[in-house]
Amino acid sequence: MSRLKTWLLWAAVVALTAVPLVWVGHGPVDETGAAGELFEGADSRAQQAISRIAPDYKPWFSPVLEPSSNEIASLLFALQAALGAGVIGYWLGLSKARTRASEAAASEADSPSGSPASPSQP
Repeated sequence: MSRLKTWLLWAAVVALTAVPLVWVGHGPVDETGAAGELFEGADSRAQQAISRIAPDYKPWFSPVLEPSSNEIASLLFALQAALGAGVIGYWLGLSKARTRASEAAASEADSPSGSPASPSQP
């Protein structure tokens, strides 16, 4: 029964991941009626809105690093997300270890003999 539940959960995860991607076969339609990119970012939509509102707008600065393709930009974004998740995970683990260590030290200090509360050794 446990294996069946596991397989059903995995099937549900795959279905919840794949069905929306199949369901949304193309990107949103733009002003010209052409289908846009499926996973177009907010930056490009903001650029389109700015060029529509103020066509002679000049940016204040240019990017320091311009990725050569969308794939490289996606890779850099994924690396940034992974690095952030690693830092947050490290911080959470460190906080948990410090809490456990301080609780262990407090229980050691509270024991009557001043030694850790463990079974006596021969």
